Amino acid sequence: MGKGPLSLKRSSSSRRRVKKLTGPPPSPFPSPPQPMGPSPLNNSLGAVKAKKKAGGARLWMRFDRCGGSELVECDKNAIIRRAAIPPRDLRILGPVFSHSSSILAREKAMVVNLEFIKAIVTAEEVLLLDPLRQEVLLFADQLRQQLPYKTQSRVDELDSTAPQWLPLPEAVEGLQCDLPFEFQVLEIALEVVCTYLDSSVADLEMEAYPVLDELARNVSTKNLELVRSLKSNLTRLLARVQKVRDEIEHLLDDNEDMAHLYLTRKWIQNQQSEALLVRSGSNSISPIAPNLRRLTSNRSGSLVTSNNMGEDDVEDLEMLLEAYFMQLDGTRNKILSVREYIDDTEDYVNIQLDNQRNELIQLQLTLTIASFAIAVETLIAGIFGMNIPCVLYKKDGIFEFFVGGVTAFSVLFFFLIFGYARWKKLLGS
Repeated sequence: MGKGPLSLKRSSSSRRRVKKLTGPPPSPFPSPPQPMGPSPLNNSLGAVKAKKKAGGARLWMRFDRCGGSELVECDKNAIIRRAAIPPRDLRILGPVFSHSSSILAREKAMVVNLEFIKAIVTAEEVLLLDPLRQEVLLFADQLRQQLPYKTQSRVDELDSTAPQWLPLPEAVEGLQCDLPFEFQVLEIALEVVCTYLDSSVADLEMEAYPVLDELARNVSTKNLELVRSLKSNLTRLLARVQKVRDEIEHLLDDNEDMAHLYLTRKWIQNQQSEALLVRSGSNSISPIAPNLRRLTSNRSGSLVTSNNMGEDDVEDLEMLLEAYFMQLDGTRNKILSVREYIDDTEDYVNIQLDNQRNELIQLQLTLTIASFAIAVETLIAGIFGMNIPCVLYKKDGIFEFFVGGVTAFSVLFFFLIFGYARWKKLLGS
C-alpha cells in the first residue's frame, strides 16, 4: 500500500514530461516573423479613408409644405435617390457653376440654380444647398415666412379622398386655386434674387455717379482707375442679370418646358392613376354589378380626359415668369443707363483731352514759327560774323541800326507766317 501513491506520482510526472516533449522539434533556423495584429498606423489610415468617404456629404436644409425646416447632411447618392435627378444636376449646383443661372425640370423635381440659391424642389419638399451662407439665410427666412400653411391640409385632404371617385376632382380644383407648392418656392427664389440684383444695381449707381462727375471735373490717374474698376463691376453685374433674364425668357418661349415644371400636377396625376388601378383591380375581382363597373370606367375615362386637357395650361407659371422678367428687364435697363452715362463721360473726357491736345499742337506750331523767325535773324548774324572783308565794317554807328533792322525783319516775318497759319485755320482764334 505504501508504494501506491509513489507510483501514482511517478506516472503523473512522466505524463507531464511527455506533454512537454510533444510537438515538433525545434528548428535550427530562425523562425520567420509572425504577422502582427492591426497597428495604430493602419487604424489611423482607415480613419482617414473613412473621413474622405464621409467628406462627400454636404449640408442641406429641408423645408416641407408648412415651412418647417431641418438641417440634414446627405451625400450625392442619397440626394439622387431622394429627388430622382441625374448626377449631372448636382454638378450644376456645384461651385463650378456658381454664377450660372438655370431652372431645370425633371420627372419628380425642379433644379433651381439662381445666383446664390441652389435648391432642389419637389412637390412635397425643398432641399436647399449651403444654407448657412449670408445670402442664403435671407432666402431661408423668406421660405419660413411665406410658405402657406393651407397647402399641407389640402394635400392631406386629397390623400384621404384619393380612392374615392366624386371628391377627387373637387380636391384637385381646390389645389389649383392657388399656386402650386413648387411655384411658390420658385416665386420666393425669384423675388429674393431680383431684390438682391436690384439692390446691387442701386449701390452701384450711388457709387458710379459721384465718381463719374469727379472724373469729368478732374481727369487724373486715380479717377481713371476708379472708373475702370466701376466699369468692370458693372459688366459683371450685367452678365449676372442677363443670365437670369435669359433663363426666364427661355422658359417663356417653350410651353413644354413650363408644363414639365408642374410637379404638383404630375403628383396629382400619379395619385389618380394609382386610384384608377386600385378601382379597376377591385372591379375585376368582384363578379357582381357589371353596370356599376361600366359607370366607373366612364367616370375614370372622363377624369383622365379632363386632366389631359389641363396639361397644356401654363398660364399661372407664364404670368409669374413674365412679372419677374419685366423686373429683371427694368434692372437691366438701369445697368444700361449707367453704362451709357459712363460712355458719355468717357466721350466728354476724350473731347477734353482732344481739346487739350489741339491746344498743345497750336502752341507747338506757334513756337515753331517763332523759332523759324529767330533762325532767320541768327542766319543773318552768322553771315556777318564771318571774317570776310565788307564795307559796312568800316562805317561807324551802323551796328545798332543793322541789329534793329534785322530784329524788326524777323518779327515781321513771324507775324506774316502766323497770319498765314490763322488764315488757313491752322491756329484757333
